[in-house]
Amino acid sequence: MNGTIDKIAWICLRDGRILGARSHGKDAYYVPGGKREPGETDLDTLVREIREELTVTIAPGTAVLVGVFEAGAHGRTDGVIVRITCYTADHEGEPTPGGEIAELAWLTYADRDRVSPANQAVFDHLHHAGRLSWS
Repeated sequence: MNGTIDKIAWICLRDGRILGARSHGKDAYYVPGGKREPGETDLDTLVREIREELTVTIAPGTAVLVGVFEAGAHGRTDGVIVRITCYTADHEGEPTPGGEIAELAWLTYADRDRVSPANQAVFDHLHHAGRLSWS
């Protein structure tokens, strides 16, 4: 099966680290976010997914596009591509695991091998831009 998985993600940076999430039963971390539902805009998806995953409220008017990143889907060998459209945005509340999330972690570029291939592209971009520290 070939195709593209369309995801929207929130880049939350603090002190050169990025917030990563790991779902129950998964071995890799990812930038929090998820798949768009029918009729949703990027910002609709961002607000909904982050509320569900991290129990925080995104301020949609503060969202800034960081970039769009693509790579092979983690754990899939069938040619499926993941396209992640990433935003930064202000938020209210302290991120805590919600629903499907087993664990949150503040990751650095040294943790690049602990994230999915599409997220590795995000890490590369942020590190080269001086926004994600090595350690």
